[in-house]
Amino acid sequence: MLKKYLVGKVVSGLLLACLSQSIQAKVSLELDGEITQGGLVVGKTSPGNEVYYDKDPLKVSRHGLFTLGFSRDDDQTHELKIIKSDGQKLVQYLTPTKRKYNVQSIEGIDKKIMEPSAEALKQIAKDSIQIRAARAISSDNIDFAHGFKAPATGRITGVYGSQRIYNGVPKNPHYGLDYAGPKGTAVKSPAAGVITLWAPNMFYSGGTLIIDHGHGITSTFLHLSASKVDVGDKVLQGQPIAEIGSTGRSTGPHLDWRVNWHNVRLDPALALTLPNSHTFKPKKTKAAE
Repeated sequence: MLKKYLVGKVVSGLLLACLSQSIQAKVSLELDGEITQGGLVVGKTSPGNEVYYDKDPLKVSRHGLFTLGFSRDDDQTHELKIIKSDGQKLVQYLTPTKRKYNVQSIEGIDKKIMEPSAEALKQIAKDSIQIRAARAISSDNIDFAHGFKAPATGRITGVYGSQRIYNGVPKNPHYGLDYAGPKGTAVKSPAAGVITLWAPNMFYSGGTLIIDHGHGITSTFLHLSASKVDVGDKVLQGQPIAEIGSTGRSTGPHLDWRVNWHNVRLDPALALTLPNSHTFKPKKTKAAE
């Protein structure tokens, strides 16, 4: 029976290549997620296929799962290529739709935050090295493919892509989803994974924790007052991992949750819309039977 070409979800901005019936029948592909700026996409093809994104190979699980994402201002057309072991190919072109972002003005920020001292700049550089190292891990985990749940229940006070103007000076865009909450409020893991960083006192982000969800997808939690886990711990979705705080350069108690695909900063709110439809039951071994 011929295999059917599938697209898991119709999304705005998705440009499909014109495919012949013969290619459609021979190379399978499913995509879940929004093809938009900040979007996280989970893909599935037949096990054993190779996947290339703009000519770069993507990690593909034994189930045929892979992932990719689009940055805040990405307006390029990207080539997604699937290659079977016999050389047959399928090519799709993905162009993320453009978004409009909010701008917030915040006054009264301390001058020492706006202009860090030489000592503070050294700490900032050290912090950046630690964060980059934690996000550089690209494990074989496929926890990213099982959906995400909100890590906190507080009121959302900041969104991805918004630009903040501190004391009249435009700063870098905000890349997280902020949840307000009293100090000590539980923070839960949005998806299963492995803890790759816990740093209680970074200059800007204060208590900072990172979870590896696999294939370069990470969650980062900022301004925490405490951690309930250690580096190397495996955590489950919904497991308490930390407590909300106001550490680092924060204007009040809140959680700043961020999602990355390697160095690409994604929108956590879009990650929350992914379906929990890529769960696979382990195959029974002869011993188990």
